[in-house]
Amino acid sequence: MIDNNEEMFPIVDENGNIISAATRGECHNGSKLLHPVVHLHVFNSKGELYLQKRPEWKDIQPGKWDTSVGGHIDLGESVEIALKREAKEELGIEDFTPKSMTHYVFESDREKELVFAHKTVYDGEIQLSDELDGGRFWTKEDIETNLGKGVFTPNFESEYKKIFG
Repeated sequence: MIDNNEEMFPIVDENGNIISAATRGECHNGSKLLHPVVHLHVFNSKGELYLQKRPEWKDIQPGKWDTSVGGHIDLGESVEIALKREAKEELGIEDFTPKSMTHYVFESDREKELVFAHKTVYDGEIQLSDELDGGRFWTKEDIETNLGKGVFTPNFESEYKKIFG
């Protein structure tokens, strides 16, 4: 499996206004074209946070543990629609109520994203996509013990500290 480098993403300003469009390949090649993404932090009622394991074939941060649900907003899609689509695609979750937490710009050496972060509490069944290498619920202690050790994506770590730290 491999990401589709021709997939079209909206290019936005820091307020989320669409200013143009570019391919996934163009957005991830170091161009720093600002493109929007959604994150959903899925907690169970015990307060544990579900994390997904990124597969080795991903072009960004392969093999690392990451946000419960994360994905690009497609051209012509709203934040809400992208959030519901990604939650269904990645974890098989359809019946949930997202609560908006924050939005911010995340920049790495390869890309620049406008992240719309949400959270929800969900105790239903999770059906992991075959696009992922696994997933499980983590206690706050488990997460904090592993911060800074290369277990998690840098994006997850910075967002975790920003929101929950």
